[in-house]
Amino acid sequence: MQEYTIAVVGLGYVGLPLARLFATKYPVVGFDINRKRVGELMEGHDLTLEVEDDILQSALVKENPFNNHHKGLYCSCNLDDIREANIYIVTVPTPVDKNNRPDLTPLIKASETVGKVIGKGDIVVYESTVYPGATEEDCIPVVERTSGLVFNKDFFAGYSPERINPGDKEHTVEKIKKVTSGSTPETGKIVNELYRSVIAAGTHLAPTIKVAEAAKVIENSQRDINIAFVNELAKIFNRMGIDTHEVLEAAGTKWNFLPFKPGLVGGHCIGVDPYYLAQKAQEYGYHPEIILAGRRMNDTMGEYVASQVVKCMIQKGMCVKAANLLVLGITFKENCPDVRNTKAVDVVKNLEEYGIEVTVYDPWANPDEVTHEYGVESLKELSPEKKYDAIVLTVAHNEFLDVDWKQYLKPEGVVYDVKGVLQEIANERL
Repeated sequence: MQEYTIAVVGLGYVGLPLARLFATKYPVVGFDINRKRVGELMEGHDLTLEVEDDILQSALVKENPFNNHHKGLYCSCNLDDIREANIYIVTVPTPVDKNNRPDLTPLIKASETVGKVIGKGDIVVYESTVYPGATEEDCIPVVERTSGLVFNKDFFAGYSPERINPGDKEHTVEKIKKVTSGSTPETGKIVNELYRSVIAAGTHLAPTIKVAEAAKVIENSQRDINIAFVNELAKIFNRMGIDTHEVLEAAGTKWNFLPFKPGLVGGHCIGVDPYYLAQKAQEYGYHPEIILAGRRMNDTMGEYVASQVVKCMIQKGMCVKAANLLVLGITFKENCPDVRNTKAVDVVKNLEEYGIEVTVYDPWANPDEVTHEYGVESLKELSPEKKYDAIVLTVAHNEFLDVDWKQYLKPEGVVYDVKGVLQEIANERL
């Protein structure tokens, strides 16, 4: 296979940057079932802000590049537009359900989509984070059943886990080393060469798809466990009256001390991926104690923050019920509009259970998306006249760092700083 025509299925935080990158060298069609999303992209604007408008616009072409084999990106929700691809790359979300069980529904539907158009000799590459075995045991059978083709005879597969860090303009897709793999040794080489042609940081060819899947799922599980450890330290040191950040700063002077900080652990990766590994482990008869303990710790931090805020208010003699409180930030991380699986919402919901009237302010978040996903109203602007009994910073957006928050605070009001960035005015920090 010498001339690649690439279809990227799913144009979200992972798919769009990847499609744009491949379009610098190959004909690429990005496919998504969201017509509104496709329309906005073809107009040259990415609401996720992962690809700057000028860069996106320079990559776009007005008609399907498969027709003339010229490089460029064309976005479509028409299945026929990706029928002539010979490389299919699946970049759809892999969430968990309300019981924290892996939900492969988007992945199965994407596999059905690929199965309807894949041809003999084609390769389908999965980038979505999954447990070891999901590609070959859950996804490929769907492609086989839908297409009528035989795996590793008529078509082949690869797995190259995404390493996108939403909002990070330094570690962009081409600057992060990419793990690759294939269902046969020859397929692995093809997939590896394809990615290496656009990934400046280079690639690492794993020996099997399962190894690549396992490598991805432990990357975020490792971070989750480390953050859970410092969250537990924060709870311990808080009882002792010791500042956790000062402890971590002192311990960080040792050359091999890992620089993790306490906080809310949400998002589409760290807060989700450990459950995928845990589920698969349990299917093999092993109960993963450390992984699930880390998840339990991090999943309860929203409740803990709310309880600490209320404790501060009571200690100051404030009436908690009907108090006005301002929460700064509702996205899952700073300087990013992504609200998927944000744990800032847990803080809001728990504060409201105390009878507190909560106002959420986030200049990055889409208010409609926040309301749709969580039933929470989010403001993009604050009224300078309103004063609050308490302010809780949950997300360290740059816009929050240089504001004099005392102007929004009632006399003797409480400031609780989850991220440890408001040192001069915070009554307490996590």
